[in-house]
Amino acid sequence: MIAGLPDQVHGYEWTVKELFVYPNEFIYWSIQIVMYPYMTGLVAGAFVLSSLYHVFNQKDLKDMARFSLIFSLALLPVAMMPLLMHLQHPLRALNVMFTPHFTSAIAAFGIVFSTYGAIVITEIWFVYRRYFVEQTVALAQRQDPAGRMKLALYRLLTLGAYDLSETALAKDRKAVWILAAAGIPVACFLHGYAGFIFGSVKANALWMSPLMPVIFIMSAVVSGIALCLLTYIAIMQWKKFRAILSRGRGDQSVQAISGEQLEVMSKTSKYLLGFLVAAVVLELLDLIFRGYTAMKSWEILRSVMYGKDFVHIFVLQFGLGNLLPLLLLLLPRLTLRRLTLALILILFGVFMMRWNVVIGGQAFSLSFAGYMHYQLPIIPHNLETFREGLLGALLVAITPFVLFWALNKVVPALDPPN
Repeated sequence: MIAGLPDQVHGYEWTVKELFVYPNEFIYWSIQIVMYPYMTGLVAGAFVLSSLYHVFNQKDLKDMARFSLIFSLALLPVAMMPLLMHLQHPLRALNVMFTPHFTSAIAAFGIVFSTYGAIVITEIWFVYRRYFVEQTVALAQRQDPAGRMKLALYRLLTLGAYDLSETALAKDRKAVWILAAAGIPVACFLHGYAGFIFGSVKANALWMSPLMPVIFIMSAVVSGIALCLLTYIAIMQWKKFRAILSRGRGDQSVQAISGEQLEVMSKTSKYLLGFLVAAVVLELLDLIFRGYTAMKSWEILRSVMYGKDFVHIFVLQFGLGNLLPLLLLLLPRLTLRRLTLALILILFGVFMMRWNVVIGGQAFSLSFAGYMHYQLPIIPHNLETFREGLLGALLVAITPFVLFWALNKVVPALDPPN
């Protein structure tokens, strides 16, 4: 570290310098900037999983379509949360939403985020409009205070559209198809522009690559499907556990939960496997391209990738996060435990990919003669080390599950209407 440097400098708390590093260089983008593309990727991936049924009519994904759509909405507000945690002046984030324009990738976020949010909310309304009407009719017959509160909520959600004729429902399905089809490119752009931001930084040799947006999008689909699938498994296992406690292991309803769960898991994992293969191929292609072209900065990049970050890249990301889950999914007679392990490893691998891009891209000095290392703050001793440390990252990771629990009380993701 530089002697006498004030602690107020952003990055001073967690940056360790090695060899010749410029005095004003630090690891400015920390764990929250790792979480930012990770969370936006989960949003896009969950929506793409839902659209595989609504747009491409993959009927074997019907049970996962509404689940992933609601989960995408729960993830959406959290996409901005890491940026708000990272900003020294969080209120400046409102400028992106109030003055959106396309002169920069960051500024375009206001338009893309708002458009995507409107598409997801509108699509959910068309999917659940029949459910809202049916709930309104059923709750109108109840007299308890809780029922009246729910009745007011569902009446508001119907927006006055009570027509449940076959013609009206057909229009709802058509609207869902249009919105899902329009949402796919918007969801890809929502996350692809994060890769565009990194790929367009000419001053950083590790980030500057035209493949960066495509790699980000493909890995986003993988992580989104994996998270939805893992959450679905956890919820179904909890329902199975509760059914065993109340009815006994031999009850037919317990066996039905297990059979339905395994069928949905098996079908969804096939799509996950295809996207995972594509993501791994793109990442390896980018790595091979960098080594083949061997640009001016290749020497320092090689020392980082094959030296300083070898374990992070080739052991944790490609080994544990890509190769091992790929083998687990390819083996015949897929079991629930093996699938669960593969999903956890996939999510870990995508996280390590984001870590290696964000943190690894800052690991070498612009002098090309020194290195910087990031020490993640574990126990915070001030507000900055909380926001940019382990606890801040965990807060971001937990929030979408809380939102999903709240949304599921109003729009049930597991027991949706027909």
